[in-house]
Amino acid sequence: MLKTILIIVFVLALIGLGGFAYLGQKSKSGTAPGMVNGTLAPCPDSPNCVSSEPGTVSDKQVDVLPIDAWDALPGIVEAMGGRVTTQGEDYIAAEFTSATFGFVDDLELRKANEAVHVRSASRVGYSDAGANAKRVAELRERLAE
Repeated sequence: MLKTILIIVFVLALIGLGGFAYLGQKSKSGTAPGMVNGTLAPCPDSPNCVSSEPGTVSDKQVDVLPIDAWDALPGIVEAMGGRVTTQGEDYIAAEFTSATFGFVDDLELRKANEAVHVRSASRVGYSDAGANAKRVAELRERLAE
């Protein structure tokens, strides 16, 4: 009986790990959502996104970044382990890949007249254990240094 239970637990664990590996691979094929009507895309209903754009629900809302930080942002993102994939006059997109399973998260920045808006979101899955909020907080801390 114990042997059967252990085998079932082992098989379920393998299925779970396989599912995470699949989602990690799936996330590598996507891209950042980009701009939507002049702003960063809204966060989905899942809790794996934060944004400073107006209209973002309070539990996903983060503060804007200072406008004078714009030129420093690509270097700071790269120093944090991100890879800048798009850099324009008023938009920057970067990817962060997790060490475990290779999940890809997108960090997007939009230069507005008065501030820099930020959006950080997971490409796949539902929860991110706060990784995107932590990433934006670390970005803000590095800007303050």
